[in-house]
Amino acid sequence: MNNLFHLAFPVKDLEESREFYGGVLGCEEGRSSDAWIDFNLFGHQIVAHLAPENAGVKHKNEVDADHVPVPHFGIVLPMDEFKTFAEKLKDKGIEFIIEPKIRFAGEVGEQATMFFLDPSGNALEFKAFADFSQVFAK
Repeated sequence: MNNLFHLAFPVKDLEESREFYGGVLGCEEGRSSDAWIDFNLFGHQIVAHLAPENAGVKHKNEVDADHVPVPHFGIVLPMDEFKTFAEKLKDKGIEFIIEPKIRFAGEVGEQATMFFLDPSGNALEFKAFADFSQVFAK
């Protein structure tokens, strides 16, 4: 069994989060309570915790001419899965804050990336590498 990543993050509304992560992103729902919901995000456990005052983007940093929201989270996908997922999100009407694109083109660490917000204002980044050896390349 591979190691799994776990992330707990704040949301403003659990039902909105259930619809977004389950309905829009297609994450299978796990256990839940009146204060949190577990989701399977590409095989990793993320947990939406009701904490309205803590949700959302707090800062932005410039990365390759984009204003990247902080904090953010997401998954590194194989390139073909990234393209399929990006098309699925476009079909579902996701409003991107950074449209799907190639970052660091022709450089070490070249990657595809896209950013969007969940209903609580939390930023998600999904990225892909044509060559996974570039994920931690300097």
